[in-house]
Amino acid sequence: MSQIDDLPPLRDIVRQYELAAKKSLGQNFLFDLNLTAKIARSSGPLENVTVVEVGPGPGGLTRALLACGARHVIAIERDSRCLPILAQISGHYPGRLTVIEGDALTVDLSPYLNGDPARVVANLPYNVATPLLTGWLTTDPWPSWWESLTLMFQREVAERIVATPAEPKDYGRLGVLCGWRTYANILFDVPPSAFVPPPKVTSSIVHLAPRPAPTPARTTTLATVTQAAFGQRRKMLRQSLKSLDLSNAETDVAGMIQRAGLEETARAEEIPVDGFVRLANVYDELVRNR
Repeated sequence: MSQIDDLPPLRDIVRQYELAAKKSLGQNFLFDLNLTAKIARSSGPLENVTVVEVGPGPGGLTRALLACGARHVIAIERDSRCLPILAQISGHYPGRLTVIEGDALTVDLSPYLNGDPARVVANLPYNVATPLLTGWLTTDPWPSWWESLTLMFQREVAERIVATPAEPKDYGRLGVLCGWRTYANILFDVPPSAFVPPPKVTSSIVHLAPRPAPTPARTTTLATVTQAAFGQRRKMLRQSLKSLDLSNAETDVAGMIQRAGLEETARAEEIPVDGFVRLANVYDELVRNR
């Protein structure tokens, strides 16, 4: 498939609008529409699906999502230079593309979704990729408004997303959060040569599906406990967790670890997701009762 629609090639459009990627916005454009179609299809069948896209830029992935049958694409774009190009795409797919000019970290999508679930499919700008993912994973109530996330990250971030204690070098706070609330896996890599300008790193497409009923815990408490544990990841839990706000740190930390069914001599990288969830719940109880 050399052309997914009869709009002009992306390179011609970018040249026409004199659009150059901005490093300050974390932009790297994908011109290969075969590749953007592969990304779109990797999220699953798109017929009758509403898709949220972040950072469409000149619209390569946007066009692929629409050409692959998405009922409606809601695209959030900060760069006003891209709006005329996206308007051209909207005219080609009437009634199926809504463009929101704004920052995806602060945009309220609820007026656009009308309570319906949506998928997020995006080549995320590198400089906001992790904060966006963290925000989507910590929304309450759960399950969230999104039914799946199909996202591009730097390969090293993708490895942290899917990491478990079996990969101690990559396992950290992000892996705990993703493992707690989602099933996450890396689908395929995208080489630097696919982008303009080419980044210095390989990228990966990651798919995350929400777990319907993760073990209950407060997201803020889980963040606090994992931050303390991984903030001193080379130290044993009995030492790293002393930074938590407890009335009697030495006694309560030891008791908290024991009540969570863990060893005081274990290190953060050895603790599975459910162990951190137990720690968070015990910590919550200790704080309430002190």
